[in-house]
Amino acid sequence: MPYIELHACSAFSFLRGGSFPEQLAEVAAELEMPAMALLDRNGVYGAQRFSVAAREHNVRPIIGCELLMEDGAVLPVLVENRTGYKHLCELLTKAHLRSEKGKCAVRWDELSEFAKGLIALFNASFANCRASVSDANSSRRFTEWSRGDASDMDGQIEKSSERERASQTPYKSADRARFLIDTFGCENVFVEIQRHFIRGEERANRELIDLARGYRLSLLATNGVKYAKPYGREVLDVFTCIREHTHLDAAGKLLTQNAERYLKSDRQIRAIFADLPEAIENTARLAERLMFSLENLGYEFPEYPVPAGHTMDSFLRTIVWFGAQQRYAAINTKVKHQLEEELALITKLRFPGYFLIVWDIVNFCREHNIMVQGRGSAANSAVCFCLGITPVDPVENHLVFERFLNESRKGWPDIDLDLPSGDRREAVIQEIYRRYGKHGAAMTANVISYRGRSAAREIGKALNFSPSIIDRFSHLFASGDFPHTLELESQIEQAGLPKNHPRMPAFVRLYRAIYGLPRHLGQHSGGMIICQNKLSSFVPLENASMPGRVVAQWDKDDCEDLGIVKVDLLGLGMMSVMQDAFELCRERGRPLDLAHIPKDDEKTFEIMQRADTIGVFQIESRAQMAILPRMKPKCFYDVVIEVAIIRPGPIQGDMVHPYLARRAGREPPTYFDPRLEPVLKRTLGVPLFQEQMLKIAMVMADFSGDEAEELRRALSFHRSEERMNKVCAKLRMAMERKGVTSEKIDKIVQSISSFALYGFPESHAISFAILAYGSAYLKVHRAPEFYASLLNNQPMGFYNPATIVKDAQRHGLKIKPVCVSQSEWRCTVVDDNTVRLGFCVVSGLREEHAEELVRQRKKQQFDSLEAFKRRIPLPKDELRTLAELGALNCFAEHRRAAMWDVEETLHDDLLGSADASPAVSRASRDTHRELSGEGAESPSRTGGTGRGARAPLPPMTLPERVKADYDTMNLTTGPHPMKLLRESLPNIWRAIDLPRARHGSIIQIAGNVICRQRPGTAKGFVFVSLEDETGVSNAIVDPDLFEHFRLVITEEAFLLIEGEVQNSDNVILIKAREIKPLTHAELVGSESHDFH
Repeated sequence: MPYIELHACSAFSFLRGGSFPEQLAEVAAELEMPAMALLDRNGVYGAQRFSVAAREHNVRPIIGCELLMEDGAVLPVLVENRTGYKHLCELLTKAHLRSEKGKCAVRWDELSEFAKGLIALFNASFANCRASVSDANSSRRFTEWSRGDASDMDGQIEKSSERERASQTPYKSADRARFLIDTFGCENVFVEIQRHFIRGEERANRELIDLARGYRLSLLATNGVKYAKPYGREVLDVFTCIREHTHLDAAGKLLTQNAERYLKSDRQIRAIFADLPEAIENTARLAERLMFSLENLGYEFPEYPVPAGHTMDSFLRTIVWFGAQQRYAAINTKVKHQLEEELALITKLRFPGYFLIVWDIVNFCREHNIMVQGRGSAANSAVCFCLGITPVDPVENHLVFERFLNESRKGWPDIDLDLPSGDRREAVIQEIYRRYGKHGAAMTANVISYRGRSAAREIGKALNFSPSIIDRFSHLFASGDFPHTLELESQIEQAGLPKNHPRMPAFVRLYRAIYGLPRHLGQHSGGMIICQNKLSSFVPLENASMPGRVVAQWDKDDCEDLGIVKVDLLGLGMMSVMQDAFELCRERGRPLDLAHIPKDDEKTFEIMQRADTIGVFQIESRAQMAILPRMKPKCFYDVVIEVAIIRPGPIQGDMVHPYLARRAGREPPTYFDPRLEPVLKRTLGVPLFQEQMLKIAMVMADFSGDEAEELRRALSFHRSEERMNKVCAKLRMAMERKGVTSEKIDKIVQSISSFALYGFPESHAISFAILAYGSAYLKVHRAPEFYASLLNNQPMGFYNPATIVKDAQRHGLKIKPVCVSQSEWRCTVVDDNTVRLGFCVVSGLREEHAEELVRQRKKQQFDSLEAFKRRIPLPKDELRTLAELGALNCFAEHRRAAMWDVEETLHDDLLGSADASPAVSRASRDTHRELSGEGAESPSRTGGTGRGARAPLPPMTLPERVKADYDTMNLTTGPHPMKLLRESLPNIWRAIDLPRARHGSIIQIAGNVICRQRPGTAKGFVFVSLEDETGVSNAIVDPDLFEHFRLVITEEAFLLIEGEVQNSDNVILIKAREIKPLTHAELVGSESHDFH
């Protein structure tokens, strides 16, 4: 019988394994292993990935887990059947949910409740564990239990209960063995033997063998695998250093002693365990018992509680037709036919409950005044439109329902709901937890992986590089990853590490190995899964880092593959902005909502045509701004195209330039075939949307809607080349039968194939265009409400608050500074032309302190700094910050005077404090000297000044005020820093003047770097946006130049770029050829928003 590895950990044990589950499965197949078990620490995080990969390689996947016990022992368990899997999930859930994120331990007395269906492995590390290395409290508690002096484990359990549990807590090897036998049954406990050629290991193994024979337990040979191949030992050593907060030079015995914990062949294992052949044979015998598969979870979606006299089918039909009467002035034959077809399919596929639950969530949002809007392919459904889930009429827009739902679809429909980010979205999430309970609902996981910066920093620390070199590495990686390490090797020297450094090869090798491995488990931005019964019976649940959230151990793809239904509740910052703006409009007596914004406003289209779209949803990026003046949107559908055209599909399919040329009249619309003119006419013969691709197949090959969607799915995921070739052959044969020429067939197949992977659904583009147009309308017609709301919802979008403030000022808005006598926590609208900054823009000022300030001020206005300080006892750092940014100028002539007064009050407090130390008092006096310009030996106060008097202090200069603003708020209401230098930069072009620059001429631009982009579709080109006092200019940097100036581009806040003017349809780019840091004592700016 062949050897089967029944104890392997993957990188989903988080810092305790060095290989992907997929790599383990692949190597197992290479070794011709018929089955293999994955046992990750405290979870089944990688189980589904492992199962899929194993089946693809004809290896039967076996699921298990390493359970960390409360005293630090690690108990490996294997799943025998569905009951065992259910018990494992529930046990892990119980342990995780009572612990904070990242900490989990199973209690000994819990095992008996969940033991059925599980196989326990008794090994040397488990047998000899005396206390937890990582949890000193567990060690203390265990010692107390063993003495019978139990303590209160979690502050809630009686001591008598602890003593009872203590009697069940095994300590010695024999005690642990007896405990496992009593808990799991003799036939379900195996003694695990591992041989890694480590000193002392064989002595422990002999003890285990004797114990197994004494208790008549079966032996089981395993290799305790931690990585797929021997070189994974290096990765594991780095992970050990990360976990233990040390480096390789100091880790010592924490590191593994050799590289033996890799997947070994049957031949190797038989040589190692030649004296214990039964231990090898038992792996195959045990594997025959472990027949559970994740493919048979038995998951059920919740049933919706319908009113009496209704089934879910009948109730859905009732509310759909009621909604249709609200949505349509008259229900014509086309609408009626579409709804009947959709409802029949929904009923046939048994999905009514899903639609009802999503409809119920939408109703909850509306009842609680929370904006909500469905997006994605759900907008192709007339049922969703009539239920109020989506805002798009698919009948009017000729959308293809099969793109959303069809009979051949194996999974559930996918309806994504956009909600305002922040508290409103959280209210919806918490409502779902309330309805289904913490064991019935959870967020899907998001696996955070080691990427450029995080991988470089952790490897640098493990290799004991100096902090300065590690910091330079961070900047080196700030603008992108180096997955193939070619660029990395050419850039290392720029980070201050010579290429001949002895640890440079190790760094490059480790970076390549660690890149992409899981780092920790986060939560998906909005995916929630719910269940008819206990979700914790299907997947372990654990606490998220965010209070009140529970997260499943699988990501959205794992859940989808296993048929677990996900409802996406996605937070959109722009929806928060718009809802806040609408509320401000209503408060100011000018009510407005999204449904009543006119769709034909000329001024709204004008700002789009001149790319004046900073802060506008979806069309504010550099790439969108480059297209807008060429598109010149004149109607709402133009905005739909604008939203969709800057996407990987149209870009990689080379569809952008042909569309723009046809729109500008430089070339006529053409079609692959005259029959496709109705399909492609609105986009001038250029396919831009997924729905068009489906219709091309339906028209040219007589595909049904189901067949067309199957074609799209086969081409979109590239999972199976065989499947792709099969559907393409089917498409070709169908077109040949219709008499389509081979030349046309080739063009159509090529177009569909290149577009399928990245195409954008038209329904999704329409949903987003509604928000894009609405936000542009607000910017034009309700500017103060729009900008105040935009500032209140940072961070979001492409631009930081400093750029938003300058954009508002360029549009004629007055932005008033923060003031303790006027500001609220949030930015507020003063009048039709003025916004007052709120305390939310102040760095380091806590919201609860600002809210208390506002509450006290409403009771009585502050008449002096002393009164303010007495009523609002702010921490001294917050008080100093308010003085520095000018928020206390209402109590003083200027900022420096306010800063002096603050220090004086703090100084007096120190003198009046019995425990004030001389050092603290001396520090306070030194601050006074700095403010007044006194020398270090001068007295801080002269004899004649007295309380309330001060030495005459000069006010801050304008550059000093601007610097103070950026230091305290990362923005300024004063002049842009570049304006202060303009006279000293006579040859530098301003952004506003660039339209006058001659195409092809060489000029210089300069400014604060507000955005760096390296899009995946740009073939390595980098785009840099520079802001000056007049606006934003854009430069393009080719890959070679970027590599040459990488650190300058990524580190410097201000740049001077010389390059060639490229003017295309009044869209201006500077093609860089020389890049320098712009350094000046008075320059201080905001941080850049960087995107990849």
